[in-house]
Amino acid sequence: MKFSESLKKSADFKTVYRRGTSCADKRLILYANRNGTGRNRLGISASKKYGNSVERHLFQRRIRAIYRLQEEAFHSGWDVVVVARSRAKDAEYSELEKSFLYLAKKARLLKTED
Repeated sequence: MKFSESLKKSADFKTVYRRGTSCADKRLILYANRNGTGRNRLGISASKKYGNSVERHLFQRRIRAIYRLQEEAFHSGWDVVVVARSRAKDAEYSELEKSFLYLAKKARLLKTED
């Protein structure tokens, strides 16, 4: 990830949940909040209801890869948290990619909207 870091602290996740805006579809929920820096920070969350650790980690790797490949299309200075819904478990990579990019566009995180 060239222009971004990972969100790791629970307090950072809580801040994004409280102060940020949210968008959702049937597979994902995306929260976004300005962070005041020139970098994006990506956080990924999948609860134990989603599946075992292997399934959760696979989801996290897929979302991270989707973001990394599209990273230059995103505005800088945002904290983004992606939360898995139960339907994301059965989704193909391409379906997750469509959902993620749709929600990013809806949250006005993509540069192509300007």
